[in-house]
Amino acid sequence: MHIPIIATIAALWSLIFQQCYVAQARGPVTYVVGDDLGWTLEANPESWTRGKKFYAGDILEFKYDTDEANVVVVEKKDHDDCSVSETAVFYTSGDDNIQLVFGANYFICSDLPNQCAGGMKMAINATSRPPRPLRAH
Repeated sequence: MHIPIIATIAALWSLIFQQCYVAQARGPVTYVVGDDLGWTLEANPESWTRGKKFYAGDILEFKYDTDEANVVVVEKKDHDDCSVSETAVFYTSGDDNIQLVFGANYFICSDLPNQCAGGMKMAINATSRPPRPLRAH
């Protein structure tokens, strides 16, 4: 009588283990910055990152109106000061995919005055992806 219960419990644990394995073994993830609002002030980019775990290789998709925004990859000082130096990389297509590098990644909008100072900037720390667990055979 206890064997069906034990078999059911074993099957459930096996299913849970498989789900954990799949979750840990994920490849790069694409995030739409600002979700449905896109890369806008209304999306509050700095708070949009909270609670998310970013890994090197993940992709940020910036969707925005090209008449109102751009995306600039900058260094920390430029992010903090809302400035653009000669090392900055500009994106202006309105649908830009940018792959995160390991460590600090900084983004600002420099298209219209005061957008960056108003909060249209983002800092993301991308960590190493955890190693894939070994499969038992």
